[in-house]
Amino acid sequence: MRLAVYAGSFDPVTFGHLDVVHRAAALFDRVVVAIGRHATKQPLFDNEQRMSLLREVTRNVPNVEIDEFDGLLIHYAKARRAVAIVRGFRAATDFEYELQIAHANADMQPEIDTVFLPTRVERGFVSASLVREIATHGGDVTRYVPPAVAAALSLRYVPAE
Repeated sequence: MRLAVYAGSFDPVTFGHLDVVHRAAALFDRVVVAIGRHATKQPLFDNEQRMSLLREVTRNVPNVEIDEFDGLLIHYAKARRAVAIVRGFRAATDFEYELQIAHANADMQPEIDTVFLPTRVERGFVSASLVREIATHGGDVTRYVPPAVAAALSLRYVPAE
């Protein structure tokens, strides 16, 4: 079974993330969407909320599993016996950073490849931080995130009366 890991913060998960999930699921037998835990970051949604939202929005993709991990992604991928790490990127600046990480991962575990999936053109400008910024100010994020995520954001950012 060819297993791939697609990791990120997914805070919140966007349609761009889901595009990568669907495309990776078509390429691999199994895809683990893994939320990295970072002790120094203060996410908008905690890991349980992000895992719940990811499960909700990927429930119709049978070969996708949601998980979380600590430490280096490459160590997690090796422990899961992944053949590949899937990385999405929006722009050339993302690619430069991702390529550096891919090289380091290949140095540590040469048997695990990195597969880059560029964001589709219509999603290229959408990032989780942009979605958070729009939601913070009461803007409509329904074009950028699935309904379950939009609902969670609206509960998080209740407009002041």
